[in-house]
Amino acid sequence: MAITTQASRLGTTAFQESSLVELRPNWSRDNAQEVIRAVYRQLLGNDYLMSSERLTSAESLLCDGSITVRELVRCVAKSELYKKKFFYPNFQTRVIELNYKHLLGRAPYDESEVVFHLDLYQNEGYDADIDSYIDSPEYLESFGENIVPYYRGFETQRGQKTVGFTRMFRLYRGYANSDSAQGEGTMSRLAQELGANRASVVVAPSGDSDGWSYRPSGQSVAPSTGFSQGGVLQAGRTYRVEVSGIRERRYPRVRRCSKAFIVPYDQLSAQLREIQRQGGTIASITPI
Repeated sequence: MAITTQASRLGTTAFQESSLVELRPNWSRDNAQEVIRAVYRQLLGNDYLMSSERLTSAESLLCDGSITVRELVRCVAKSELYKKKFFYPNFQTRVIELNYKHLLGRAPYDESEVVFHLDLYQNEGYDADIDSYIDSPEYLESFGENIVPYYRGFETQRGQKTVGFTRMFRLYRGYANSDSAQGEGTMSRLAQELGANRASVVVAPSGDSDGWSYRPSGQSVAPSTGFSQGGVLQAGRTYRVEVSGIRERRYPRVRRCSKAFIVPYDQLSAQLREIQRQGGTIASITPI
């Protein structure tokens, strides 16, 4: 069953075509390796993993049957590998968003959940905060001991608030996207919506062929295209280039911003070189 009628546009098609990854009774070593790959993909936000970074001791314990999938998830979440990718470089509210996404498969529902984890981390430390997700009744009811966490925030289920569906799209940016390499960087995605107790705008992933913005507007209005088909803006020959972190040619010189450019095909290469020269990151290039 489709998550939404706009599944292909929003990048969720892969989830309706895949099944849960679970270590079932009488599992083989191949089954264990499949689980290990799925745990890395879920908890590392689809980030690239080098062979030297793998947690070989934890993998061996799972393959020997000494630990469950839940304990493997705990090992990865508490590892220096996870901390280097998500804990050290990000603001604390962003870390909490990622913990909810990676460990519980959903977005935070309200500001009280963020405040709870901020207090827990300050008073009891990082490991205790990670344990609070993995030892929670919510985790056990959703995944048990041997199911790899998945993005259940896209599903309608018991105990799932409706607002979590739209907020999940602010954390999920496409099946091939990495949580360590998004245009919005280390800042929180949901702080404003959580503080104002309002639903999040659904924004398509970068590179969507319909030309949507890769982030919502400052007024939390869903972005869309509204360009005419006349003049230079001819279908297939004119492109919308969205850029993050570009340095503006004005005071102060260190100021960076996000911009969108409308560029004819024959000027596209020159415009991309200019964007790179100004330190910008190209978030999406979509035809108009």
